[in-house]
Amino acid sequence: MSRNPPDRPMPELAFKVMTVNTHKGFTFFNRKFILHELREAVRAVGADVVFLQEVQGAHEKHPSKFLNFPEDPHYEFLADEIWPEFAYGRNAVYPHGHHGNAVLSKFPIEHYQNHDVSIAGPERRGLLHCALRVPGREQRIHAICVHLGLKESHRRRQLELLCKLVHTEVPADAPLVVAGDFNDWRHRANPILERSCGLREVFVHAHGEHVRTFPARWPVLALDRIYVRHARIHSPVVLPRRPWSHLSDHAPLVAEISL
Repeated sequence: MSRNPPDRPMPELAFKVMTVNTHKGFTFFNRKFILHELREAVRAVGADVVFLQEVQGAHEKHPSKFLNFPEDPHYEFLADEIWPEFAYGRNAVYPHGHHGNAVLSKFPIEHYQNHDVSIAGPERRGLLHCALRVPGREQRIHAICVHLGLKESHRRRQLELLCKLVHTEVPADAPLVVAGDFNDWRHRANPILERSCGLREVFVHAHGEHVRTFPARWPVLALDRIYVRHARIHSPVVLPRRPWSHLSDHAPLVAEISL
């Protein structure tokens, strides 16, 4: 009589994540359209999953003003042939177009949903939640791309909504990555997310403090973050000042994560 082979542990899965606020493809103060340069710089990082904020979904007037303005939505242009999967969550809508968050992924995106977490007034914000299917693994990796408001009272409520989303839509034992522009210049998010969602910020965990990312040329404020749950953190890095200091008003963050 044959015996079933003993269960073997799953081999470690390591992948790289990146987050960057694209500033709709323009340099600081909107002086120059540099989306093509930004695409090459993002490609060079070699990330498996990219979290993008302020991505232009459409704009009716820009193509007539800028000769190299792509016909495709910016998230498709950035994904190109490198990231076969992408998702977009439209947040801000105006007479001539719209922009929002996006996730580019080398893993299949099984499903995604954009959650409107706008509080009041004209400022529109969202949480883009994606479930990523990793070949050979039953468990999905959950990714949430974040762009929170400028007012602290709004951010407090949006952090509560983020934790509610995590509790209701992410399995308790599933790997989770939450990244983006938190606008948390007063460093209030960490205690809330750690206590309510079990999330760890990768740079605080590795180095004991947040990384300053804004403005990109002379970073003073730590606005951008990468949080994880049920994952191990390796080599979180801030990318070199060049060429990033002129590609956006935010410096990007990168981290290697393993399951």
